[in-house]
Amino acid sequence: MYSEKVMEHFSNPRNVGEIEDADGVGTVGNPVCGDLMTIYIKVKDNIIEDIKFKTFGCGAAIATSSMVTEMAMGKTIEEALKITRTNVADELEGLPPVKMHCSNLAADALHAAIDDYKKRKGGEGEEKKAED
Repeated sequence: MYSEKVMEHFSNPRNVGEIEDADGVGTVGNPVCGDLMTIYIKVKDNIIEDIKFKTFGCGAAIATSSMVTEMAMGKTIEEALKITRTNVADELEGLPPVKMHCSNLAADALHAAIDDYKKRKGGEGEEKKAED
């Protein structure tokens, strides 16, 4: 059984969509279950000022994607990197053991988006945007 919080985030997911000019994009998938998540972040002054997700997967995958975006919004990059797989599941008041991989994907997608942001920022700085 799913918690009320999981059902709420599945039925009314927050921050669904895509950020066209995202500062970082992270996509992860699980080939075993077929879930696929993409997280987009917009960063200003080292703070995640906007975050969106697109998820193809089960209800738990959608709920964890929604929850991780709420957890990361307004946090610094360093704070967001500390969000773990367990944190996501705990915030949703638990997930069935067979669905724990969904919280793994959500946290991993967030971390992948932050890694992408850091590569873009560190590798080519602000000049990167002009080239795109």
